[in-house]
Amino acid sequence: MNPFGSPPLNTTPHLAWFALQVRSRRESFVASHLAGQGYECFLPFYKSVRRWSDRLKELEQPLFPGYLFSKFDFQNRRPLLMTPGMIQIVGIGRAPTPVDEAELETVRQAVLSGLPNQPWPYLEVGERVRVNYGSLSGLEGILVHFKGSHRVVMSVTLLQRSVAMEVDLAWVTPVRKGSAVRVFAGRIATAPIGTP
Repeated sequence: MNPFGSPPLNTTPHLAWFALQVRSRRESFVASHLAGQGYECFLPFYKSVRRWSDRLKELEQPLFPGYLFSKFDFQNRRPLLMTPGMIQIVGIGRAPTPVDEAELETVRQAVLSGLPNQPWPYLEVGERVRVNYGSLSGLEGILVHFKGSHRVVMSVTLLQRSVAMEVDLAWVTPVRKGSAVRVFAGRIATAPIGTP
C-alpha cells in the first residue's frame, strides 16, 4: 500500500484516525484489505538497505512496524476488527484513542518530502525545533545529533514511536515553550529559559 498518492489526511472531517496494531509483516496486506473494503488507510514506508552474502538490496519497510493508520467511524468498527491480520485498535487502557491528525500530517509531509528517513526511538524530552527551509518547512520536532549529522525527530504520541529526518542545522530554529533543553553526549538536561 503506497501512501504517496493519498489525499491530505483530513479529507473526511467527521471520522477520526486510529492506529491499528496488526500482525508483524502483514501491514501491507491488512492495509490493502481495508482499502478494498472502503476504509481510508495510511501506511508510511522508509527505504532500508539490506546486505545478503552476495548483494545489497534496497527494501521499502513500514515506518511503524506492526502498525498502520485508518480513518473510520468508531461505532461501525466490527468489520475492521474482523480483518485477517488485525490485532487491535490502539488506545489507552482498553479505550481506543484517536491519533492526533496534526502528528499524522507531519509524518505524511516528512515521507512525501523524499528526504532520507528511518524509524527512531520515541523521545519525550528534547529541544523542540521548527524547520524553516526546504521541503520540510513548517514542521516541528526534536533536534538530535546522530552519526555526525543532525536530525529532526517527529513523534506519534499514542504509539510512542518516532521518525527521524536528516536536516541541515541551518534550517532549524528553536521553539521556546517555557524551558530550554540541552543534549550533552546523550544526556538530556532541562533548564528554565534565560538560564545559561
